[in-house]
Amino acid sequence: MHFSFPSRLRLLGLSVLFPVLASAQTTPPASAAPAPVAPTSPQWYLLDAQQDGGVMGVSVTRAYRELLQGKASTPVLVAVIDAGIDTAHADLRRVLWRNPREVAGNGLDDDKNGYVDDVYGWNFLGGADGRNINEEALEETRLLARLQPLYQGKTRTSVPAAKRAEYDLYLKVKKSYEAKVKENTEQLQQFAQAYAENKQGAEGLKQALGVERLDTATLRNPPTQNPELRQVTTGLYQTLIQTGFASLDDVLVEMQRGLQETKDQQQYGLNLKFNPRSIVGDRPDDLKQRDYGNRDAAGPDPMHGTHVAGIIGADRENNAGILGVAPNVQIMSVRAIPDGDERDKDVANAIRYAVDNGAQIINMSFGKYYSPQRPAVEEAIRYADTKGVLLIHSAGNENNNLDNTTQYPSPNFLNGQRIPNMITVGASSRLNDESLAADFSNYGKVQVDVFAPGNQIYSTLPGSKYGNLSGTSMAAPVVAGIAATLKSYFPQLTAAQLKRIILASAQPVHTKVRQPGSTKLVDFAELSRTGGIVNLYRAVQLAQQPAQ
Repeated sequence: MHFSFPSRLRLLGLSVLFPVLASAQTTPPASAAPAPVAPTSPQWYLLDAQQDGGVMGVSVTRAYRELLQGKASTPVLVAVIDAGIDTAHADLRRVLWRNPREVAGNGLDDDKNGYVDDVYGWNFLGGADGRNINEEALEETRLLARLQPLYQGKTRTSVPAAKRAEYDLYLKVKKSYEAKVKENTEQLQQFAQAYAENKQGAEGLKQALGVERLDTATLRNPPTQNPELRQVTTGLYQTLIQTGFASLDDVLVEMQRGLQETKDQQQYGLNLKFNPRSIVGDRPDDLKQRDYGNRDAAGPDPMHGTHVAGIIGADRENNAGILGVAPNVQIMSVRAIPDGDERDKDVANAIRYAVDNGAQIINMSFGKYYSPQRPAVEEAIRYADTKGVLLIHSAGNENNNLDNTTQYPSPNFLNGQRIPNMITVGASSRLNDESLAADFSNYGKVQVDVFAPGNQIYSTLPGSKYGNLSGTSMAAPVVAGIAATLKSYFPQLTAAQLKRIILASAQPVHTKVRQPGSTKLVDFAELSRTGGIVNLYRAVQLAQQPAQ
């Protein structure tokens, strides 16, 4: 649903952090297990498994140091179809695309492309009066709101034959919607209880230790000799290291965000009466309409898009903040993804806008499970292919096997043909152990092309800040960054060649891992077509070979 964020609380797996506090009075202290090695860089995904202690990064730093140093690069334009980007971020300002043919703020369509003052990109979720959609309903909700008045209480035999396919869709959507309402109601209760218990436990532990912050340094060497407290702090320390959090306070912030997301889904995503589309003022069912939206490239909540943009191309030359994967990149903001499910019309128009304005690579960190206007999206994808544009799409975060469940945009066209200019990406974690496949990630031996780091990824956040987010949303821009790097140093490569090189150079991994969403152990290589994790070092080596 909406962005490819996992449910934060399910992702954290921390609802049982503090039952250990309750049992500490009766449980004898356990001997401290050796802590996992933490990478020195918060950007672990840039590291190399061979040279950096087995951290399962994509060898970006090594590729620049050993293969690309001193070589000339050319500018590459990457479009980020998302919720918007903070255009004032100190680590993004220099790398953002600026439309060279548009005069900012003059209220004119200087370049005659149909969009007035589109300096940084375009916003298909805004109205001409400057207002913007932030929250949206899920696609199941929108479909049920439309179909229920037509078919509620009817039997299939009572429906005209020409309408039975739509009636069947109504039954399918109704079942899916009711399941999500049930899940949301249960999660809201569980998450609220988990947050309250963990907050109370954290406050109790802070008092017992006499500290203000429960970070990894404090938990590793707690100011106490009490064996029960040391048992608790050891367990919490190991959990923080394994999940990539710097402190328990950060965990609580994430849990609070996850709780709010669950509330928002109830209030907006699953609300059959919620329809904010009038803000845009377009004709929602007119798939040929292009002239709507506004110039606001950031939108009301650019957190997700800002994080994605930083992964792809945060300034590598300003000696501050973080390093993007790609070196010589311009990032175009195309706002089409709300907090809720994106509309097919907006996705199709966003792809077309990006292509028409020169994007060579498009990052698409979003997805959903119903696509009522799928042909329009596929037509736009085919259009991108005719212009040589490569699309990078996140696989989604519901730990589904996409070989059995279709997520949209699908890797295949309606006719079954594989989309030649799209890569579908699952999310991996930092350690080469049972947790390597991120627990939330969708997967599929046929439908998912490759995996990339997507768990606890450190990148840019609005307000010139930085932080960790997780999701296949974070894995896709790692791949988009690799594609942009290859295109920058080897500009002759076509979209088809870029895709082939990225997939052929993925590092195969045969570690036994937990199949996402279960405790079942499977070969990591069985979770995607390539069986591997993208690797820039290997991709550059392959690109350097004479015949492509």
